[in-house]
Order: sequence, then structure tokens, then C-alpha cells
Amino acid sequence: MIKTTTFKRTIVSGLIAAAMAFSLSAAAADFNLRATANSNENDEDFDGLVVFKDYVESHSNGRIAVDLYIGTQLCANGTECLQALEDGSVDIYISTSGGAANMYPYVQVLDLPYLLTDDRVAESVLMGDFTREMRKAILADSDDKVRLMTIGNTGGWRNFANTKRTVKTPSDLEGLKIRTVVADLPQELVKAMGASPTPIPWPELFTSFQTGIVEGSKNGITDIMGMKFPEAGLKYVTLDGHAYMSALWYMNNESFKGMPEDLRKVIVDGFSALQQATFASPKRKSIQAYADFKASGGEIYVPTPAQKMQFQKSAEPVYTWFKNNVKDGAKWFELLKTETAKTQVVLNAAYQADLN
Repeated sequence: MIKTTTFKRTIVSGLIAAAMAFSLSAAAADFNLRATANSNENDEDFDGLVVFKDYVESHSNGRIAVDLYIGTQLCANGTECLQALEDGSVDIYISTSGGAANMYPYVQVLDLPYLLTDDRVAESVLMGDFTREMRKAILADSDDKVRLMTIGNTGGWRNFANTKRTVKTPSDLEGLKIRTVVADLPQELVKAMGASPTPIPWPELFTSFQTGIVEGSKNGITDIMGMKFPEAGLKYVTLDGHAYMSALWYMNNESFKGMPEDLRKVIVDGFSALQQATFASPKRKSIQAYADFKASGGEIYVPTPAQKMQFQKSAEPVYTWFKNNVKDGAKWFELLKTETAKTQVVLNAAYQADLN
């Protein structure tokens, strides 16, 4: 009995010591960062933040502490969160290009269809000078308050999906009511395909499929299965891959610049680790998602190269719209095209070396 009591006291003492050590460690941090994502713990954004937090806290030897706020605890939407980032009540935030388009319209260049052709091209472009140029633009437009740190992925690729029929070419989309967000560019794309854009809030999409208010959407497979859309009648997915689901990660510039150079390097490396995590996460999650979609009775169609060219041709009016309606649209369109072409040259040379 005495031995048991002694053992219990030892455990309790150990727990108290550990708690005190943790408390002291947290109190010893020179910088405390508040990072938020308007998603959930099943999302790629959360995966990236977990990697970022672990990397930054460990590689700074506890000098930086990162607190994660997942959902809408600190702010509710893109505009609100970016404003919170500007005023410093949030230190780190992630948005889609659509979520930031209200404040930085040119980020919609990332939603232009069929410019980024596959994962290798997209990842290479987003790790390079294109992101640095966009960083400069966002800093200038936010009066040096918002710093774009990196661009990752949140959900893989957007594909056309619908409740009615197999879509092999753009003509198969004609007349379908396709759900879009309340933003001009995705609506222009749907119209270019001959379909009818129908803005519907994300939480209402399930019932909108059920009632026929909409008959299709532009989503990644993990979102489709995460929201259980097959149960609402979504049965057909066409892997046209019209848009890479880019995730823009920002940091309050004053928070970043207020750190010594060695810690700024830790932050930069942490965002690099985050980027790699978000590149990888959708690929792994989509394997099971596609299997579940097929098991639910869903049909997946892969367009032939000739059919893919038809989709690309149909989308060309969207490029014209972007260049004519978004400030500096022509500049960003050409920059993305140029960086993509440069990347493709490098990859083609690598193929030649690796295939022979």
C-alpha cells in the first residue's frame, strides 16, 4: 500500500512538473502568433498549420509560439479576416483566391482555367518568382500590412460535377445550372461552357442539389465526399482539372518584420514546410474519396486529350474577360503563362533525362 501511494505521488509530481515546464515554456516565447483558417480539422489547411506550428516552435527553440484557431473563432470570412490581418488582431491567415478577390482582384489569375496543367507544373510555379511578384503587389495594396508568405493547395483540382449526365465535352454542359461562388470569374467560366451560373452559399448546396435549384458544381473530390453530395444526387464527375485549388497564406507584415532575421528565416522555412504538406495532403485524401465516390454509384470520366482541348478552347473568353475587367489583368495573365511555360521547359528537359 505504501509503495502504491508513493508511486501515485511520483506520477502526480511528474505531471505537475511537466505542466509547470510547459507553462514556463509558453511564457518564455518571445513571439506569440495567432493563426486562423476558416475550415475544419479534416481540411488541408489544418494539416498545413499543424506542420507549420510544429516546425516553427521546435526550430525556434520555443522563442515563437503559434496558437491555432480553426473555424470562425477570430473572423468569419475572407474580407473580415484580411482586415483582421491588417489591423494585427490576426497574425496568419489562409484564403482561396475567391476569398481574397474582393480586396486583391488580381489573385483571381489563379482561378483562370487550364493554365496550370498538372501538379508538377502548379507546384513548381507556386514555389517560384510568381508568388514573390504577387507578394509585392499585395504588400503595396495593403500599405505594407499584409505579406503573402506562400501559396499551397486546398482540395486538389476543381472539376465539373453534376446530377444529370456524363460530361465529355463542353457541349454536354449546355443548359445545366452550375453552382458558383458570388464572384465574376467562375461565373464567366460557366457561361463560356454554355451552362447557367447559379451562385449558392456553400452550406445550402446539399439541399440545392436535392431540390434541383442547381444541377452541378465546380469542386474537388474531397469537398464532394466531405459534404456527402452523392447522397443529394451528384453522380457524375469529369476530370477536366480546370483550376488548381490554390491556397494563399498571409502573415501580418509588422509581426514578420518585427522578428530578428534568424527567426524570420524559421518562419519562411515553416511556410515552406506548410506548403509541401498542403501539396501532399489532397493527393492522399483524394484516393479514398474517389474510391468512396465510385462505391456510392458515382461515375468518373477522364476526357481524352482532344476533348481536353475543347474545354480549353471554350474557356478562352474567360481570359479576355480577365484581361479587360481586372486591373493589371493582362500583366498577371501573361506572368502566369510565362512562368508556366518556363516550368514546362525545365520539366521537359527532366523528362528527356529520366526517360532515356
